[in-house]
Amino acid sequence: MRLDVRSIPYRAGESVTRLVWLVAIVAITGGNDTSLAPPALLLAGAVVLVVALAAGYQVLYFRRFTYDLTDQTFDIRSGIVSRRTREIPLRRIQNVDIAANPVQRALGIAEVRLETAGGSGTEATLRYVSRSEARRLQDDIGRLNRGESAVEDADAERYTDADGDDPLFAITMRELFLLGFVSVDLRILSFLSVGVPLFAPSLGDVVAPTRPLLVQLSPITLGVGGLLVLYTVAALVGGLVAVTNYYGFTLRRAHDELRYERGLLQRYSGTIPLDKVQSLSIKANVLARAIGHGSLAVVTAGYAPGEGGSQSAVPFAERDRVVSLAQSIESFDDPEYVRPPKRARTRYAIRYLAVALGVVALAYAVVRFTPLDGAWWGTLVLLPVVPVAAQATWSARGYAIQGDYVLARNGYVVQREVVVPYHRIQTVTTASTVFQRRRDLATLVVDTAGSGGYGGQDAQAVDIDTEDADRLREEVERRMHTAVAERRSQHHRERTESLRDTTGPVDDGPSADRTTDPA
Repeated sequence: MRLDVRSIPYRAGESVTRLVWLVAIVAITGGNDTSLAPPALLLAGAVVLVVALAAGYQVLYFRRFTYDLTDQTFDIRSGIVSRRTREIPLRRIQNVDIAANPVQRALGIAEVRLETAGGSGTEATLRYVSRSEARRLQDDIGRLNRGESAVEDADAERYTDADGDDPLFAITMRELFLLGFVSVDLRILSFLSVGVPLFAPSLGDVVAPTRPLLVQLSPITLGVGGLLVLYTVAALVGGLVAVTNYYGFTLRRAHDELRYERGLLQRYSGTIPLDKVQSLSIKANVLARAIGHGSLAVVTAGYAPGEGGSQSAVPFAERDRVVSLAQSIESFDDPEYVRPPKRARTRYAIRYLAVALGVVALAYAVVRFTPLDGAWWGTLVLLPVVPVAAQATWSARGYAIQGDYVLARNGYVVQREVVVPYHRIQTVTTASTVFQRRRDLATLVVDTAGSGGYGGQDAQAVDIDTEDADRLREEVERRMHTAVAERRSQHHRERTESLRDTTGPVDDGPSADRTTDPA
């Protein structure tokens, strides 16, 4: 099968647009000298040539790109000069995502992205197919992964942008507004680190008249004011990004997978196979917790666009609603978390005290050795905050062991609870820094295929007693081996019963209930 013919002018337009931007940037940065400007006729001819070359290349790309969905693989053949053939096993496909911006939606085309287990990026991309073809591929790959047959009839009327069943979750305008209010995008810091040095001369001219006033201000006032401005900018940017990403978010359950749609400008539609869920993550920052709200992310082994390996199942809702939906995906009980020992709280107090004293010393140095003046001793107000922050950090951490799940909770400013089924665990390790060893503490790390390794989205029992960490690691490993063996035995029985139904009695050989330690 081929891409949609409407993809030819769209991709050609993308190429020309990128070239136009490049020319515009060169023209802007080249100054006001017009002596070297080409004649208008020559410029027009160059534009026509570029458009013709872009269109010709895209025609060749279209003719040389084909794909085919079989019962076992998704095959892609591409390449204009150098041919490339790929066969992607369907069992490795974790998610099938559809993306379309406003122009693509107006043209009736969409981009299909195939995400596979263990991939750090999109495994394959179809740019672009019709909207109905995108939905057909999404549906048929799901059917084939469930052992069903693909539907031969690719009638466009069968594949619409919305399923007929009621959604499990649909974000309301109130929830979308609250999400924008509590979202803070700290990535604005990286933008400022680049933008401020670039525009520093211009900013200097703007603030020059206020320099005498700035010199008279206390460093405390400047610091607090700067933090408030930075937070306001980060909150506005985070709110705008959140509203744009999750506008119209709906989540439905179809067979053994979840399907979501979201986005205001760039519209996403994707699948989350329930049998490939690695863990669940319930997250809420301090503002969200203050109003009793949170979010739920489903972590798979595949790569989700813009979100690593996790995809939002509930971007923002009341906590009870979030937990209820999480328990409908994985049937865990309400946890009773075991907190770290109290000596861990002392460790946090020492850490925060060192930070507070550093701020006090910095304020004193600014007043002592720069033209700025003010009450540097006002920073001493941070010292009484130290025990409060230590208590908050200690109370926010914990772990819980249940029959089929291990849970871990961490973070106060942004709290995250991770639910991991035992049969999804890859490794269980303990680690301790030099500072933890001084207080006989350790961290237990429960790694899954979708966690991204230590420090990623894995579950961590932080700052627990060293002996408890070793005991807990052995217990989790034992339950992991038992759960994996039980699932293997179950899958063997299901395959045997399926063969018996189709071919008659089958010799099971050794007892299917006999399991061995997978390690």
